[in-house]
Amino acid sequence: MARAELPLFPLRTVLFPGGELRLRIFEPRYLDLVRSCSREGRGFGVCLLLAGQEVGPQATSAAFGTEARIVDFALLPDGLLGLTVRGGRRFHVARTRVRDNGLVVGDIDWLREPDGDELRPEHALLSVLLARMAERVGGSLARAEQRCYDDAAWVGWRLGELLPLTLPQRQALLQEPDPHARLDHLVQLLPEFQRA
Repeated sequence: MARAELPLFPLRTVLFPGGELRLRIFEPRYLDLVRSCSREGRGFGVCLLLAGQEVGPQATSAAFGTEARIVDFALLPDGLLGLTVRGGRRFHVARTRVRDNGLVVGDIDWLREPDGDELRPEHALLSVLLARMAERVGGSLARAEQRCYDDAAWVGWRLGELLPLTLPQRQALLQEPDPHARLDHLVQLLPEFQRA
């Protein structure tokens, strides 16, 4: 697959494929980014911020991230622009450069995703756990079809969002290419949550 160019938005969070994230936009570089993405019908990259601040000078971010597609926007009561974005494809950043306005742009390679890997029997407990969490959380997660709960990647992404993981643990899940290995990792972490 050919290398692509993607504007990057470093944040203190990890966006998973299919996940939603709400953002408050106020810096001129990101307002320009939103205008450009809306006009051209494309997304931008969300990468975990490793060092520095979300606001101000260039920060250091993880080399793996997720494409964010704008699904809704509104003017917030404080006058700022509010966005809702949904996670799309994962990518790896080969190199970055900074535009005059301070926006970081990455030369990225899209990561290949396995097609519809079914949940294996040894991970069935994770699907049950997710279904119970979905009952409490409600919303679109509670309305998801059974086929979603049978999909290894979907179960891993949703548990990555809902379990009380650290940012490095979430980033490790994002970077794991194999959905079954991702679920193995979550199984190993479950005893930590029982002690908490």
